[in-house]
Amino acid sequence: MKRTRELSSTSLTTTHPYAAPWRACSRQLGSTRSYGTAREFLDSTLSDAPGCLVIDVRLPDTNGLVFQTQLAQAGVRLPVVMMTGHGDIPMTVRAMKSGAIDFLAKPFRDQEMLDAVLAAVERDRQRRAAEQRISQVQQRFATLSARQQQVMLLVTTGKLNKQVAADLGISEITAKNHRGVVMRKMGARTLADLVRMAEVLKMEKP
Repeated sequence: MKRTRELSSTSLTTTHPYAAPWRACSRQLGSTRSYGTAREFLDSTLSDAPGCLVIDVRLPDTNGLVFQTQLAQAGVRLPVVMMTGHGDIPMTVRAMKSGAIDFLAKPFRDQEMLDAVLAAVERDRQRRAAEQRISQVQQRFATLSARQQQVMLLVTTGKLNKQVAADLGISEITAKNHRGVVMRKMGARTLADLVRMAEVLKMEKP
């Protein structure tokens, strides 16, 4: 499945009676797209931008819950808002366990869909931002030499420069210099910043 940066939100819907709330979503989000079938969506070009999927349980070519599973298998990580006119508790539970963040029972108010979609898009935006921060930390860590990585590991466990030096068999001034380079390359202003970065990396001493 191709991905581009063309759209800020993606929708899959097959029910014309809900055009009004979808227009409201379009005004809020700036861009939406509708698909007639699950296959049409899977064959489409996706946006690499915050968004969500609104899925009807009853689709022309499959069941919405089955499609939800197919999305996960295809690596589509957009938050899902499920809607149906024939929902029951087991169906709702299954959808939520599969990752849907909301389940709208028809008929619903325009504002209910708008609230659900905006919440879903915001969740996706937060996920993407968190992943970007993790990626940045990983990229910065990769620029450290093996020795600098060792120093970072020891420093972020609370060890002083002389303790780091003793553990690595280097002079205290060398350990201090490595620590300064680590702070600069990692973009850490304080030791607390560096500790948080180490937690992100889930580093463990070999």
